[in-house]
Amino acid sequence: MPVVYRGRVFSVEVEHVRFPNGREHVVEVVRHPPSVVLLPVQPDGRVVMVRQYRPSIGRDTWELPAGSVDPGETPEAAARRECEEETSLVPERVDRIRGLFPAPGFCDEELIFFRVSDLRPRSPDSTHRPDEDEDIQVQAFALREAKTMVEEGVIVDLKSAYALTLL
Repeated sequence: MPVVYRGRVFSVEVEHVRFPNGREHVVEVVRHPPSVVLLPVQPDGRVVMVRQYRPSIGRDTWELPAGSVDPGETPEAAARRECEEETSLVPERVDRIRGLFPAPGFCDEELIFFRVSDLRPRSPDSTHRPDEDEDIQVQAFALREAKTMVEEGVIVDLKSAYALTLL
């Protein structure tokens, strides 16, 4: 499939595809590695969320920690790494919930949801830090409060809104 765009996070390919009904169509596909979406749950049941600026919508958003699976990395390892990078917390438990495709009409990214728990502070010598383009604020919310934030339009990130229904 010819690549018409290759960026740091995703690429776009265009090709002729023969569909199961025999017809051929030109399709554009956004290629994106799998991503992990984390539900970091503290012992008291509060959910750890992150606030960060999203330039694509020009505003800060409250979201659950998430990120791409690096080449050669397992989703479970990515969940541990992303949790530590974005929240400064290291999970002892990483439980896979399920994988879903958020936009299969044009994108092959799979979102893999994990509940992460038994959280402890990262060690001072850890190299896991937020990416250079991330300015993250971390805060824990009661589950009811987080769900109210979805209902009131404070949380506008779909993956986070959906993931909160899994608790």
